[in-house]
Amino acid sequence: MKKLECVIRPHKLEEVREALERVDVHGMTVTEVRGFGRQKGHVEHYRGVEYKAEFQPKLKLEILVRDDQVDESVRVVQEAAKTGKFGDGKIFILDVKDVLRIRTGERGEQAL
Repeated sequence: MKKLECVIRPHKLEEVREALERVDVHGMTVTEVRGFGRQKGHVEHYRGVEYKAEFQPKLKLEILVRDDQVDESVRVVQEAAKTGKFGDGKIFILDVKDVLRIRTGERGEQAL
């Protein structure tokens, strides 16, 4: 099993969710986060005052998938989240040793 940690633009959430549903990936955890990468923020104006907004609002999606779903899941997230501009985000792929469904006690892929 793998865990995909996807950092995306907030307005891309529904597109990503719908794309994952189409490839039979259901369920994710979404966290509002702030960060910056190569774009290093940008300058904004508020009431005539200029300030630098270094940390940009993003969403972090945590998605557990079977090993045979990894490549397709990564592909659809990338396609759905991409705008072609700096700040589109990242996808981290991590190994998952085990998972347990609290309600039933199921473990491993059965718990997904």
